[in-house]
Amino acid sequence: MNRLLKNRQILLTVIIAMMIVGFATRAQGFAAPGNLANIFNDTSILIILALGQMTVILTKSIDLSVAANLAFTGMAVAMTNAAYPDLPLALLIVMAVGIGAFLGAINGYLVWVLRIPPIVVTLGTLTIYRGMAFVLSGGGWVNAHQMAPSFLNVPRMPVLGLPILSWIAILIVLGAWFVLTRLPFGRAAYASGGNPTAAIYAGIDIGWTKFIAFVVSGALAGLSGYLWVSRYAVAYVDIAAGFELDTVAACVIGGISIAGGIGSVGGAVLGALFLGVIKNALPVIGISPFAQMAISGIVIVLAVVFNARAERKAGRIILRDRGAKEVSA
Repeated sequence: MNRLLKNRQILLTVIIAMMIVGFATRAQGFAAPGNLANIFNDTSILIILALGQMTVILTKSIDLSVAANLAFTGMAVAMTNAAYPDLPLALLIVMAVGIGAFLGAINGYLVWVLRIPPIVVTLGTLTIYRGMAFVLSGGGWVNAHQMAPSFLNVPRMPVLGLPILSWIAILIVLGAWFVLTRLPFGRAAYASGGNPTAAIYAGIDIGWTKFIAFVVSGALAGLSGYLWVSRYAVAYVDIAAGFELDTVAACVIGGISIAGGIGSVGGAVLGALFLGVIKNALPVIGISPFAQMAISGIVIVLAVVFNARAERKAGRIILRDRGAKEVSA
């Protein structure tokens, strides 16, 4: 399985490189280092959200409320900053992460304690959180001139050639890798999705693991709420509309199994970068928005088919080897 994941990542890396070279032949300067840095910066929020989504998917769940969580949290911190411009930025960021984690905890509680299917829970909270954002703002917008300069400028400040937003994404990637590969929670998440029965016998509380996964996803969505409104200098009810599907697509393209228990941080990052390159390149070469949606959909379907075939192949090999052992015995 590790070899499969590594091969998937190598394949994605090669495809992304080929796409960049191909698009560079149609759009001069597309492969320039500065433009590639801009693409990474534009994809940073998707990377952060995809890592939260991956954590939930590993436990055999899904979180369709991440974009609505982002919208509500972004609106809340933007309105707070507009009303109290002297509040420290660190406090606003903690507020964003806390609100996001609380909304994620609501999802996790409903899935863990009430045993409602995750897709039903998050479809419901998706609408609820969007509605809460509308009620909070009264349908109004918070524009750049209402926000404090520090609120807007800090994520855009360049450090060693990259904006702070990009460095935040890199730190989140490293943190996610450490948590999922070196801490007990990571092993519990993989076990809960990969083989729930064995996980229970091993003493893993699957419900609690799913709850923590939703809290992590919510916290990252809350952080992304602040990063989004500061990056684009505006907050309104419909920000990041449909972005929850992009997070799922990034995970699927990166080899994270919807069935749970399979996936890697590197795969999720490469899946997000794949979508980021497509979304940045297609408008440049004159592809219509409707064609962009169709292309993205085709890519997602192909990724799901690839994942399904790989998992079936692995299953057949296990059964074949087991049968061979029984015959020899």
